[in-house]
Amino acid sequence: MDNLTIFTEFLLMDISSSRELQILQGLIFLVVYLGAMAGNLVTFTIIVIDPHLHFPVYFFMGNLSLIDFGYISVTVPKSITNSLMGHKVISLRACATQTFLFIFFGSTEFFFLVVMSYDRYVAICHPLHYGSTVSPRFCTQVSCGSWASGLVYSAVHTGTMFSHPFTESNVIHQFFCDVSQIMSISSQAVQFSEFVAIAVSVCITLFGFVILFASYVHIFSTVLHMHSVEAQKKTLSTCSPQIATLTLFIISGLFASLGPVSNSSSIQTLLTAMFYSMVSPLVNPIIFSLRNREIKSAVHRMLKKVFQFHRRDFIS
Repeated sequence: MDNLTIFTEFLLMDISSSRELQILQGLIFLVVYLGAMAGNLVTFTIIVIDPHLHFPVYFFMGNLSLIDFGYISVTVPKSITNSLMGHKVISLRACATQTFLFIFFGSTEFFFLVVMSYDRYVAICHPLHYGSTVSPRFCTQVSCGSWASGLVYSAVHTGTMFSHPFTESNVIHQFFCDVSQIMSISSQAVQFSEFVAIAVSVCITLFGFVILFASYVHIFSTVLHMHSVEAQKKTLSTCSPQIATLTLFIISGLFASLGPVSNSSSIQTLLTAMFYSMVSPLVNPIIFSLRNREIKSAVHRMLKKVFQFHRRDFIS
């Protein structure tokens, strides 16, 4: 016990010791982050300021855009700074905070996707009851419930992972405090406790997937019973962005949970982490804008107003 070392900071290892490659990685991350930030903030702003989008489905999309912005902002800016400045060290407290927020935004997004599937189920399968079922009060309650559930979920897992000191190693072979990497250097007591927490979480997650599966099964069943092909296409177009976002989320989750835990930094581990930490926040705004006619129209209206405002200023 006298020779026991308790680590209070971690080393985030790069895939290469070359400064040129580190700077290139930082610049690539910067471009991706700026694209994701612009897409999500523009989507969120349009939904807030455009009265044509003040409906439940867009309310949930706005929350999702805010979540995606927070999700990518937890890890990427720190990684950009580290790559450009040549830093590798992150404190224990900063690592715990990063882990907490990463799990928080990720789990909250899952809960919102479940809510959005139910919203589309009511809208398509029970359209006459949509106004009374998905009311403003309902939207507020399920939104607060989703954020609170993500908070509790993250607090349990983060509290478990950082409940004991780290004594085996302080090297993380990733550009952020990845959960799998943290677990690989944790004590056996922490690993056992986290295993129990994961077992409970799996039950909650499975319940969410049951709601997702049942909702979309009923939706596709209702669509197939429609006699008009045009009506089928129009109905599917209202839920296709949610389906695409859900598919991307599930694929990202599989990469995060089933990917191998490497004992060294490699291009494979970097690309895997980039996929589940960056792709979804970057692609989701594109999915919403390309597949949703109302959001595209709102973007055009906003751009038209901005153009007219600057034109009036220029003339005056």
